[in-house]
Amino acid sequence: MPDPAGLPGGRMYKDQMTEQLRQRLRQRVSAQLAEHVQAREAAGQSQWPEVERRAAAEVILADAAEEHAREQLTKGRQVTPREVEQQVVQAVLNEVFGQAGLEPLLRNQDIENININGDRVFVRYADGRREQLPPVVGSDEELVQLIRGLAARSGVQERRFDRGSPGVSFQLPGGERVFAVMAVTTRPSVSIRRHRYQTVSLGKLRRLGTVDRDLEAFLGAVVRARKNLLVTGGTTIGKTTLLRALAAEIPPWERLITVEDVFELGLDADVVTHPDVIAMQAREANIEGQGAITQAELVRWALRMSPDRVIVGEVRGPEVIPMCNAMSQGNDGSMATLHASTSRGAFTRLAAYAVQGPEHLPLEATNALVASALDFVIHLERPRGEPGKRVVSSVREVIDADGQQVVSNEIFRPGPDLRAKPGVPVRAETLDALLAVGLDFDGLSLGHWWSP
Repeated sequence: MPDPAGLPGGRMYKDQMTEQLRQRLRQRVSAQLAEHVQAREAAGQSQWPEVERRAAAEVILADAAEEHAREQLTKGRQVTPREVEQQVVQAVLNEVFGQAGLEPLLRNQDIENININGDRVFVRYADGRREQLPPVVGSDEELVQLIRGLAARSGVQERRFDRGSPGVSFQLPGGERVFAVMAVTTRPSVSIRRHRYQTVSLGKLRRLGTVDRDLEAFLGAVVRARKNLLVTGGTTIGKTTLLRALAAEIPPWERLITVEDVFELGLDADVVTHPDVIAMQAREANIEGQGAITQAELVRWALRMSPDRVIVGEVRGPEVIPMCNAMSQGNDGSMATLHASTSRGAFTRLAAYAVQGPEHLPLEATNALVASALDFVIHLERPRGEPGKRVVSSVREVIDADGQQVVSNEIFRPGPDLRAKPGVPVRAETLDALLAVGLDFDGLSLGHWWSP
């Protein structure tokens, strides 16, 4: 297929003949599908399953393509090659029913992040490479329409995208997380994050190099011992993937409640590993500014639903208070993620979020609450010289609060390449709890923690 030109507000394809065909097919299918919908409504048939609509669209596009070819022959013009014609037909079907020019990018499992600035498309691959690719739509207007369509079909609630709601966040059917913005930027912009490992275990992360055998054994034990965990790191560092791997260590008979701004964890999709999961998603206000439900409120609701553990996809604000309450009031083994540049910096970030809540806790009270709730902070970084890798670099055991500080021990600390190496031993009572759930020191480099 000819490469898209991606001129703003202009053509989709550099080749004029191919672009004329695309525009004609798009106009024809849109008009005739609208006529079919009106006819069905007039006949009292309000429901039209998508599989039937797509079949009807395929017939319309085949007829329109054949008609276009006949006209070109009649006028003595060159006919679009059959293989190009079929690719254009598929592209139009994707525009109407699927993910348009995003489709091939989302099918490429080597692509991890997709960023679109109007007609400019940039991707980052799993190995750290970055590349600029051809545009995915023909104009800024088509990009906005594409995002509106995807957001409208994204899940349990409507996600608006217009000048009144210029930012939208939602999940694609494949689990990719999308954030798009318009009106407040010169051109519409879209960021898509892909979690390459929807089903993952600590063993798989060891094989990928994220953790070593010591950390695999230790992290598995802290989950089984029902310790409360906070996973930290920068953006796109793999916090959600690590959270999934930790959750895979939870026994299948436990009841889990997950709370997220946008569905991303997907623990409820694995009914074998997690048969009893309630997944909750925050809700934005409607056009009248009413009906918003925050993550903080959902965490409070979760505590009324008999959870064994509460898992917060990402702490971003005042939900830190109910999250800590959940962790310290019998829901041991709960987990969350947090953006932080260091494992120690997580405590400052938690305090900053806590002051945003209606409780307006002072720093000393926040630190006391955090220290009573959290057991471990697990931090992720990118190792030096390996841009496509992520590794656990630090693990802190939370000990206590001392006024304006949270006291912690770095039991795994960054080595020369930022990969975590054994540091200060865990406390005696913590070690007893880990041994009770089967932590085995054979083959591990943690002998200084324990003398049999």
